[in-house]
Amino acid sequence: QVQLAESGGGLVQVGGSLRLSCAASGIIASSYSMGWYRQTPGKQRELVALITNRGVTNYADSVKGRFTISRDNAKNTVYLQMNSLIPEDTAVYYCNLNTINIYWGQGTQVTVSS
Repeated sequence: QVQLAESGGGLVQVGGSLRLSCAASGIIASSYSMGWYRQTPGKQRELVALITNRGVTNYADSVKGRFTISRDNAKNTVYLQMNSLIPEDTAVYYCNLNTINIYWGQGTQVTVSS
């Protein structure tokens, strides 16, 4: 079955960087759009960044210029490079794969301390 395995979260200071990875299995991920979402307690999950199967990217206004989404089709993996992190970026980050179904990873915690 399709599985998404995220890694790379953790604790970082303001202004620091992290790179999240999401490895897909059970599917050829390069054929589909993939994205990163985040969620904080009491709030809805929100889109952070999206990359289509053709490599077109889209970002939330709050992360433009700081985050970069990319994919390595040979590794069936999508990445989120996060720079200039701020406390408002603290959340659980989820990987997403869109086919006729929607798949989610288990989430990885990112905490930015001031």
